[in-house]
Order: sequence, then structure tokens, then C-alpha cells
Amino acid sequence: MKKVFIIHGWGGHPEEGWFPWAKNKLEEKGFEVHVPAMPDAHGKEQPEIGSRVNVIRETVGTPDDNTYFIGHSIGCQSIDRYLETLSPETRIGGVVYVAGWLTLKGLDDYEEEDREAAKPWLETPIDFEKVRTISPKSVAIFTKDDPFVDPGNAEFYKEKLGSKIVILESGGHLNDESGTKELPVAIEAIEEISK
Repeated sequence: MKKVFIIHGWGGHPEEGWFPWAKNKLEEKGFEVHVPAMPDAHGKEQPEIGSRVNVIRETVGTPDDNTYFIGHSIGCQSIDRYLETLSPETRIGGVVYVAGWLTLKGLDDYEEEDREAAKPWLETPIDFEKVRTISPKSVAIFTKDDPFVDPGNAEFYKEKLGSKIVILESGGHLNDESGTKELPVAIEAIEEISK
């Protein structure tokens, strides 16, 4: 059975925004869907690379070509940082990145605690060549009015991961704050890469 793991963003949680809707839609289409709570769920603590990767590893078990991911915001990086830890022979079905970032807009305006938390995510390299080998199919979804994600991130996903790029006219960061309760483009992307 094809499995989808939805990885939420910084301080997010499994019931946030469009995640419950996406889980329901994908289950209707025959996927098994998991939306694990990351260690920083509900903003309890700052996101940390190692602890997020461990939760993904424990939740997924042994990934294979029927394993798919949808990441939101820092969840996209969390997936890539998990994938780069896998055996180079591993192949998964693919990844849908939603509002993913490797650079952030307005970082100087963040509170010091948040700037410090973001630092490892911005400065620790990712082996994108390995990630692309393990996940040869990916789609990256962005909006033109995202307050956090620099538009240059789209080019990066296209170049480094070979992602198909989808840029929506609006939608902000595609989270609770932007009022996003449904995200059909993410479901379409999973259907496309899982054919």
C-alpha cells in the first residue's frame, strides 16, 4: 500500500490548517496517511534537526518506493535531512514540498531566539545529490505572497532536486495564519508522482 507522511512546519501540529483535509482526501484515494507530531508541535520548543529526523525515522520504519512525503515549511527540510541519512540504495516514491525554504525573508526582524533556532537549518549543508537519487520525483509548491519564503527558493528546488515547480498567485505561507484549510494542488502533486 502507498503511504504518505505529512511533516508539519515550525511550531505546527498534525491538526493544523490543511493537514486533516489532506489526510482525509488521500485516504479516500487509497493511501495510508500519517501526520506525526514533531517535537516542536504547538510551539512547545524550537525545531531541532536531530530530533525531527528521529521522529520521521521512527514513524516511517523502512521506506520503499511506495513511501511518499508532503512537507510544509521547515517540514520540507526535515524530510530532506531524513532522506540524506538513508542508505544510498534506498528509493522512495517522491516528495511534495509546500512553502519549503533554504533561505528566509526578513531574518533580521526575527526574535533572537528564533534566529538562533533557524541558524542550523540555514547553515548545515544537505546532500541534495543523494536526496535527489533517493527521491527522483518531487514537486515544490510556492506562493507569490509568502511572507517568509524568498522566491529564489523555487529556483533552488528546481536546480538541486529537479522538482517540478508550482507557484500560486496567493496563499501566503499556506498555513493557519493564511487561512489555508484545503490545498488541492498538493493532492494533485501526490497523484502525479505516484502514477
